[in-house]
Amino acid sequence: MNFTDLGLRAELLRALADAGYTSPTPIQAKAIPTVLEGGDLMAAAQTGTGKTAGFTLPLLEKLSRKEVPEGKRPVRALILTPTRELAAQVHDSVRTYGQHLPLRSTVVFGGVSINPQMMKLRKGVDILVATPGRLLDLIQQNAVTLREVETLILDEADRMLDMGFIHDIRKVLAMLPKQRQTLLFSATFSDDIKALADQLLNKPDLIEVAPRNTAAERITQVVHPVDRQRKRELLSHLIGTGNWRQVLVFTRTKHGANRLTEQLQQDGISAAAIHGNKSQGARTKALADFKNGRVRALVATDIAARGIDIDQLPYVVNYELPNVPEDYVHRIGRTGRAEREGIAVSLVCVDEHSFMRDIERLLKAQVKKQVIEGFEPDPTIRPEPIQLGRKPAGRNAPRAGNPRSGQRANSGQPGNARRKPANGNQPRTASRGRR
Repeated sequence: MNFTDLGLRAELLRALADAGYTSPTPIQAKAIPTVLEGGDLMAAAQTGTGKTAGFTLPLLEKLSRKEVPEGKRPVRALILTPTRELAAQVHDSVRTYGQHLPLRSTVVFGGVSINPQMMKLRKGVDILVATPGRLLDLIQQNAVTLREVETLILDEADRMLDMGFIHDIRKVLAMLPKQRQTLLFSATFSDDIKALADQLLNKPDLIEVAPRNTAAERITQVVHPVDRQRKRELLSHLIGTGNWRQVLVFTRTKHGANRLTEQLQQDGISAAAIHGNKSQGARTKALADFKNGRVRALVATDIAARGIDIDQLPYVVNYELPNVPEDYVHRIGRTGRAEREGIAVSLVCVDEHSFMRDIERLLKAQVKKQVIEGFEPDPTIRPEPIQLGRKPAGRNAPRAGNPRSGQRANSGQPGNARRKPANGNQPRTASRGRR
């Protein structure tokens, strides 16, 4: 199948050809005709499957079929994303595919001045990409109205729930026309997502392009057992001896990301950190330096890494395992994209054995274990409690704090409460900054 078979206009096909694309991915082949038919859609697709084009292309096609309104243009399509980086990435796709069309678009998110965003919105745009917090700020300042939105897209809805955006989402929904098309994209069809979809969608088509919660087949996964105090030494050893030029490293906390970045720099490895406490300018620079090769190691937390889109990223390292098994799948999904091979390495100490068992239970497979010579774990070291960054979401588990009001957010949706960690400590929820 080619894009020419999907009912897209010549201007979109030209933009696709300019970008070097001729054949749709499975999610695109299924989603594009469904969106063009006008019905609601609930789609599950892992990172790197081409889902962004799966909704931007038909969105641009639909908007182009109507005459551009005279005077100030109202927002006709709203795309909500959980993070600044993902919002910027989605808007880049809108501009890339819509470059030959007379449609206007813009992106708004926190961490930068609101005034330029207000000026763009007051001139009028057809497509608005936004994070929930900044969008509500702009609405309160009368910079934008959502009364004429025809299509709402929730991208990475599962992460928006995890980050406590449910209250903001509901506020936005209350401002939208009841007659609209709603598209919900998520990495998985979790119980929370199904409950949200029941509230938002009207008899949606369901698309799932990969088995639920499975890691990409193109990713080689390996676990290197190592003592907790020697993880940084082993990471530097792997990067140096393997001549890794581009590696995304995950830590559980922002403080841990900063500390590891400094240690890698002391080892002579160019590194940068990206997390919620960094300014938007610092985050943008760190990501740009990583993409162009000036930085070999980008150290990130789970939230900040959402939206990092690097087609040829060769290595992902779990410096610290996540306590939520699904986060492991999200992390390693940053590599093995665009039909390329990827390597996912996990440095696992005795404290994290229960996390690894949970991950393998989710994957329904054991991950290969390989001890690196000279870094053999000391069998006499006993496990210690771990300070956790994000609590597994569940029926009785409080969400992270509401990014806008500081109030405790709760989706009010049913979910499967997960057990406490083996160390007996209830994970704490890290406070989130405004997105």
